[in-house]
Amino acid sequence: MRSCATYLAGELRPGDQLEVRGPVGGYFVWDVADAASPLLLAAGGSGIVPLRSILRCRSGLNGPAAPARLLYSARCADDVIYRAELDRGQPGLTVTYALTRRTPPGWTGFSGRVDAGLLGRVAWPAAAGPLAFVCGPTSFVEAVAAGLSGLGYPQDRVKTERYGGPGGR
Repeated sequence: MRSCATYLAGELRPGDQLEVRGPVGGYFVWDVADAASPLLLAAGGSGIVPLRSILRCRSGLNGPAAPARLLYSARCADDVIYRAELDRGQPGLTVTYALTRRTPPGWTGFSGRVDAGLLGRVAWPAAAGPLAFVCGPTSFVEAVAAGLSGLGYPQDRVKTERYGGPGGR
């Protein structure tokens, strides 16, 4: 299976026409005023990109920030974008990877798709008042948002952004 980036780099020619759509979601901005709330970030594939920006903003704060957890789902370890940066970590951040297709020899992390059981192990308890940001393919975002709702997260505390093919799938 070829990725969109591979296709664009290898097949697209001058004069080809593209249809470009904007992201599908709501207001997806972490404000430093929210730095006192525990932060849950859930990324599916390249959905890590805006979440990395949130983490970089968080790491640049002049004071302490509430703890953060990142749940990053990717097909295989080689598909984890920003892996070196994420593995270096930052104070108060816990990173959890879930690999959905291939795991490297000796892998001790999670494998398979993110589900309610994994969310129950990784997500902050709703009573802690966390703020969640979820970004990735539509199916991933919907599954995570539903799982967080099932854990008691209020809808207004779960911010989503999704991408996909025509129709937002």
